Amino acid sequence: MRRRRPGQSDGDEEVFDLDSGPPATTPPAAAALHPPAPARAHRTIAPEAVVAESISYARGGRAILDQVSVTARPGEALAVTGPSGSGKSSLLALLAGLERPDSGTVRRGSGPAPIGRDGLILQGYGLVGTLTAAENVETPLQADAAGRLPRREIRERAAAVLDAFGLTPAADHLIEELSGGQQQRVAVARALAVDPAVVFADELTAELDREWKDRVVDTVLDIARRGGIVVLATHDPDIAQRCDRIVQLLDGRVVGG
Repeated sequence: MRRRRPGQSDGDEEVFDLDSGPPATTPPAAAALHPPAPARAHRTIAPEAVVAESISYARGGRAILDQVSVTARPGEALAVTGPSGSGKSSLLALLAGLERPDSGTVRRGSGPAPIGRDGLILQGYGLVGTLTAAENVETPLQADAAGRLPRREIRERAAAVLDAFGLTPAADHLIEELSGGQQQRVAVARALAVDPAVVFADELTAELDREWKDRVVDTVLDIARRGGIVVLATHDPDIAQRCDRIVQLLDGRVVGG
């Protein structure tokens, strides 16, 4: 398939298959997801537990979460399960500090939940459609590096992470040109580019085929194996069973875990 970005001449066109599957060999995801020392400065301290205590949350007059208490500990992958409408996505947003509970508290260790430097993979992906795949991945690297990394290293880092998820052919193409599965992999690459100690993911593999699903889950769960924290909201029982612990929600309440 032939694609051309706005402003490119005919000679700048690239020919590639946007819907091609993963390469025959496993991409070096683990190696690619270890950035140089300056970008990892915030990882010198292990993450503190993510704690929600008796949180309640409502929107539009409808109660979504009711007195929910959850703790995700370092070295642990926690699955949040439940039917649609049970409050999984809202709980994830509250744990990540994207929303505030109406009552109760969300904290990291003994302090409030910070915003930033977490890996966030949310439904809808949150990618910037006017940017390329590479530019989407570079954006959090630029913010995380805070001037400590030269532009060349940021580009190299983004390229390595995109390659780990089989996205090198799509790197210079706009998000709207990519398939749903490719967009989801870009979202994962962007979240993991800064080597986060804490990852929140909502339906991590909804658009992925079986092979890429396994590779993405392996890479994300490896963060917990290295002492980080992973919280996954998922409908997929196979993914939930691979986590260390499962919290089940029903009508905004914890009914298991």
